[in-house]
Amino acid sequence: MYILLAEDQRSIRDALTILLESEGYEVCAVANGAEALARYQMRRPDLLLLDIMMPKKSGHDVCQAIRAQDPDLPILFHTVKDGVEDELIGLGLGADDYIAKTAPERVKLARIASALRRVSNAGERTDCTFAFGPWRVDGMNDRLRGAQGEVVPLTTRDVEMLRCFALHPGEVFSHDYLLARFWGADYDGNDNALAIGLCRLREKLGEAGRLLRTVSGKGYCYQPDVERTVTQGVCRVKGR
Repeated sequence: MYILLAEDQRSIRDALTILLESEGYEVCAVANGAEALARYQMRRPDLLLLDIMMPKKSGHDVCQAIRAQDPDLPILFHTVKDGVEDELIGLGLGADDYIAKTAPERVKLARIASALRRVSNAGERTDCTFAFGPWRVDGMNDRLRGAQGEVVPLTTRDVEMLRCFALHPGEVFSHDYLLARFWGADYDGNDNALAIGLCRLREKLGEAGRLLRTVSGKGYCYQPDVERTVTQGVCRVKGR
């Protein structure tokens, strides 16, 4: 697996390079955001690891530019800016996860492996197209298609979450179950990651976002017939 690392502090950049190469990854390490974009154009990595505060182009700028053309690439921020508001900004730009620079090496490696595993598993999908409310979800190309020809880009995680809900209409999935399934069983980051991810997904779905409902004290479910299911309630809680 080929990782593109952008970090302006040489000591951190060198330490990360040594750590990743010791795990068998091929690493290209650059010192600023502009060089990261240039390297991305030369060769698409399997994962992009970004600092935020860098010269020439910030990590946020790099993430936004790449995500606009590449919805599938795993993008992780490696940063000291690990507050909730900072995470909201980065996740809103399309990042997959945050890793604090102070996190233990084993945690960093676990987060990276989890992100790469999600992409690898997505490549094994066979049921590529399915319905979600008024949309057709194109799992091969990671996007929504509307009846009038509208196209909305999705991430691989978006597609897999929609597939999970669509296969089990009316079934409630607990917070812990969804977090473990789509962020990895070893995920120990911000507990808001799932709520933020679902909020972004609802925005992409537009009016159909209301079909992804929060069930107080239990979790989340897909209710294609909202009025009927609200009246009748939901049955079983997955992951409890």
